Amino acid sequence: MKQLHTIFGATLIACFLFSACNNKNTEDQKTTSTENSNENKIKAEQALRVANDQFYAALNAMFIGNLEPMNAIWSHGKEVTDMGPFGGRLESWAAVGAEFQKEASMKLGGKIVCKDLLVHAGTDMGYTVCTEEGENMSADGKPVVVRFRATNVFRLENNQWKMVHHHTDLSTPLQEGTGAEAK
Repeated sequence: MKQLHTIFGATLIACFLFSACNNKNTEDQKTTSTENSNENKIKAEQALRVANDQFYAALNAMFIGNLEPMNAIWSHGKEVTDMGPFGGRLESWAAVGAEFQKEASMKLGGKIVCKDLLVHAGTDMGYTVCTEEGENMSADGKPVVVRFRATNVFRLENNQWKMVHHHTDLSTPLQEGTGAEAK
């Protein structure tokens, strides 16, 4: 009987030690997984920042009539939307792209920069929030000051962040300066 208690006690101690070691391995795996997750989030946010910068470079290129960068940064699906300073809501790349073509032909000039940027990236979707500041030119060549709140939504497509939605405040001065009708 004494021998049975000794074997039973030794078995309990062995189970306890095995369990403690297994829990330590699980904790180490969780720590490693969390570290990898944080690294991936940082990398995704950095890539999203780059895409956001590309959008503002594309916007400024569009102001002088060059649409290639804008066409490159946007997704070309039916689900894209744009709610810009002229009002209304454009749905689908066909409508958004046509509006950009129209705006590029205005050659408003000027420059817009993104300030006070916030970036949030998930695994396949992300968004940025900022203030757009700068100026465009009116139809008669006078500067129109621009200061909008903006939200940009991106989706990961083929390992590249592509814009799927852009939303800014309305701009009566820009609408009046370009002769564009509010939508």
